[in-house]
Amino acid sequence: MTAVILKNPATAPITTEQFEQLCAANRELKLERSANGDLIIMPPTGGGTGKRNSALNLELGLWNRQTQLGIAFDSSTGFKLPNGGDRSPDASWIPLTKWNALTPEQQEKFLPFAPDFVVELRSASDSLKPLQDKMEEYRDNGTRLGWLIDPKNRQVTIYRPHQEPELLENPATLSGEDVLPGFILNLQVIWG
Repeated sequence: MTAVILKNPATAPITTEQFEQLCAANRELKLERSANGDLIIMPPTGGGTGKRNSALNLELGLWNRQTQLGIAFDSSTGFKLPNGGDRSPDASWIPLTKWNALTPEQQEKFLPFAPDFVVELRSASDSLKPLQDKMEEYRDNGTRLGWLIDPKNRQVTIYRPHQEPELLENPATLSGEDVLPGFILNLQVIWG
């Protein structure tokens, strides 16, 4: 199954509060909203993608627990991007200072910024172009490092600010660079 996009015919998109209410009332659905107000309904993943997502989040979470440099999030976390879009990457991370600057109320809602680090993991049913566009959107809204992981083709595209995406063919590991210092993802947890 692929994502379903409900086009916004109105001149003004639904408000952030309305979108949050829609998500709360439909917790069984994974919803996102584009900057122009289109609603994106994503189907549940299959077992292989769920296994890879879990392994990816575990690795990021273990690194974060050891370093205590920030907060790691799973795919159910919403981010309100500066362009007006509401997105939920498969895995993400922000520095602790960014988290601590939020009020307790802000911490419980969609976070009001782009994550510093994002991962999108392509599932068997995902088309590549929408994922590439989503990664560009993260980067354009302040994400400092992004990985688009394509297990089927054993490719990773790395997104960094003010740079063209870098395509890696069958890499063994990925580095968190200066955004996630010391984080190395062994891609056997994804490829295997």
